[in-house]
Parts: sequence; structure tokens; C-alpha cells
Amino acid sequence: MATIVRESSAMFDFLKKKPPQPEPGKPQKPAAPAGGSFSPEDLARAFTVHQEEKAARLEAERAEGREAMKGVLGGSLFARSLGGLFSRNPRLDEDLLDEVETALISADMGVPATTEVVERLRKRMKDRDFADAAALFRALRSDLLAMLRPVAKPLEIREDARPFVILTVGVNGVGKTTTIGKLARRFQLDGHSLMLAAGDTFRAAAVEQLRIWGERNNVHVVAQGQDADPASVAFDGLQQAKARGVDILIADTAGRLHTQQGLMAELGKIRRVLAKLDERAPHEVLMVIDGTTGQNALNQLRQFHAAVKVTGLVVTKLDGTAKGGVVFALAREFGLPIRFIGLGEKPEDLRVFDPEGFVDALLPESLGAG
Repeated sequence: MATIVRESSAMFDFLKKKPPQPEPGKPQKPAAPAGGSFSPEDLARAFTVHQEEKAARLEAERAEGREAMKGVLGGSLFARSLGGLFSRNPRLDEDLLDEVETALISADMGVPATTEVVERLRKRMKDRDFADAAALFRALRSDLLAMLRPVAKPLEIREDARPFVILTVGVNGVGKTTTIGKLARRFQLDGHSLMLAAGDTFRAAAVEQLRIWGERNNVHVVAQGQDADPASVAFDGLQQAKARGVDILIADTAGRLHTQQGLMAELGKIRRVLAKLDERAPHEVLMVIDGTTGQNALNQLRQFHAAVKVTGLVVTKLDGTAKGGVVFALAREFGLPIRFIGLGEKPEDLRVFDPEGFVDALLPESLGAG
């Protein structure tokens, strides 16, 4: 689950459970203090149990996510290319490196990131660091992981931000509104209250789609209808969220091409308007990127980041024709946190980004596989 800082209510739920009844014939312990107060021992015990339960949930989701990634990403071009490559050319030579380079570029990893990885492997091969092709394969896995580990930073809902405001941005068709619905469900399961602001006012269907997600998750949606000022919708949403004491506000925005300067400037206006109510808002600018767009995703992110200071990424549609390599290109060029990846249509298919699981799903389990 997303890393959550606000946990006190969940922790105290443990103390509200009915205590076990004493067995007949055994002396009873003194009753708990009257008035509902908790002793330091009660608090310490509750905190320990809560932390253990949270750790178990995180580990269970990580395991489920890795299985899901294997099932979805194992058939990607990235995985098929490398698996077949080591099957065809298991010898440790320049031909093998050339084919590795071609496979990585073909899988949307991009020339700069690919060159960086391959030149490092080439230098180590010349230094005789590899005994065989299997050793080079292990080094490739290590290098790919090294690119992704620095950007694997789960989204934290800060205790000092109430409501915590998430502004979602991205071009048309990336799955932005659907991602908001999935995030709402995730945050609810973590015990948070939230509201949604329907700021994609250029498409009537987008407002209705967000309302449907809100009804499905029993979440209030702030909307002003088609062609309303998106900044006004965001401002209204933050006002209402503050008044109701809501934990999280997720604000949708209109999908736009990164080349549409007027619409890009509007994102800056939304940010300025939110800051009038909370100078730190939005606390997270989450950009949704379609994993099938390849290197064009870099151009999109470059323009959105300049306009609105993106703080986190969601890479969606990795279950379709995505080749997977664009994640490495994004990590190398921008170093922005990758919060989630989308592996399918179901709400649970929005997964916290796990670099080890991601790399292992893309690479063959052994040489000759593929």
C-alpha cells in the first residue's frame, strides 16, 4: 500500500477490541482505568501490533505485485528480446553486447540510457570482470536496478498537510481519471477520508466519469459542469475539503497536449489559486504517463515539469503494447519518483512501484529463457 504517515486512528482500533474473557478459576487482572484512558503499556502494545500488521500488509502486497508483474511484463518486447538474445548468443563477445544494445533501444529504453548501460558492460568485459555470458547477464540486472532504485519512492501522505492535495496532470488518453478512481480506493482502504475535484471541465464525459468513480467509492465529488474554470473547481474543492476536515483532496485537470501553451499555462494558474488557500498546495503534482508512448513520454514530462513542477509519476498501460524500457529512460533523465505503475483495468492493478519486481519481470529467469 502507499506509505501512510497518519496512523493514529488505526492504531487505537486495536485498543477498542473486546478483551478476552478470563478463564474460570483464574485470578483476574485489574480492570482498565475508567473513562477510556489508556496506560503507557496499552499504547506501546497497540503501536507494536499496528506496526506489525502494517508490515504484513506491505509484504503481502509486494508479493502479489511481483506475481502480477511477472504475468503482465513477462510477455513484453523487452523480456522477449533479451530472453531470445541470450539463447541465440550465449558467448561472451562484442556481438553479444551489440545485440544487448539493440534489444534495449528497441524496447524504448532510449539511446542515452542504453549507451550508459552498454558502455559500462563493455568496459567491465575488457577488464575481464565477466567469466561468461551469465556473469554479464547478472551485471546487466544490477545496472538496471541501479537506475530504478533511486526513483522508487512511495507516495507519503504527510501528517502536517490536511487536506493533502494531489493535483493530477497528463495528456489526453493516458488514463488519468481512471487512475484517480483507483487512488481513491487505495487511500480509502488505508483509512483516509477524501474528496475529488472534477477539474477536467473541457470534457463532459470526464466530469461524469469522475462522478461514477466517486459514487462507486462513496466519495464526494466537487464539480461545476462543463466549461467551468478549472482553477475555480480546484479552489472550491480545497475550500470544501478544509471545511469538512478531509484527509486528501485529489484534483483532476483537463488532458492536454504538451505543445498547447495556453492550456499548459492554465496548470500554473491552478497551482497559484490553490496556494491562496494553502501556500504549500498542491503537496503532490502527480503526472500520469502512458507506457505505450515510448520516447514521446520524455517530451511530455519535460514540458509538464517546466509548467507545473511535477513531483511524482504514474506509468500506466504496461499491460498493453508497452515495451517497458521507457521507465528506465524516465528515471535516468528526470530522477523523479515513480509512485505507481498500472498493470491492468482493475483497481488493484495500480501497484506501488517495486524496482526489483519490475526488473525481474522484464528479464528472463535464466539464460536461454524466452
